[in-house]
Amino acid sequence: MARGARYLACTCVVAAFWLGGRAAQAGHDEEEPVNLIAPDQVKRLLDIGERIAFIDLREAGAFKQGHLPRARSVPIAELARRWGEIPQAGRVVLYCPCPQGKRDETYAYLLLRKERYRNVSVLEGGYPEWVRRGYPVQAGSP
Repeated sequence: MARGARYLACTCVVAAFWLGGRAAQAGHDEEEPVNLIAPDQVKRLLDIGERIAFIDLREAGAFKQGHLPRARSVPIAELARRWGEIPQAGRVVLYCPCPQGKRDETYAYLLLRKERYRNVSVLEGGYPEWVRRGYPVQAGSP
């Protein structure tokens, strides 16, 4: 099995465990890849005026220090009870501080897919990659 396929299978197993085994029951195939979106593509979409709902999965303190433009803070620890605050229409981009493919964003993505969200992507490289590229951030509460 290729390294990438092993990694994906592992993260799906972790997410299924966090979801109480419901991911497979909800029709999620363990081979379903997380829908990634590159920071450059997100920036181009913002530049042409597309409205994107950014969901910051980090803790509230990190969010206050800096976040993507007009992002909403939904810490990963609160997502299971607050997922209804996330829009089901329009583009939604999830991000966290961890490198792509770590458990938080995979868990969040699979939870929302289980709840029939089909408009969700994960920011490749997360918040650190966005900042590294010098793209705009905001500080403080929204």
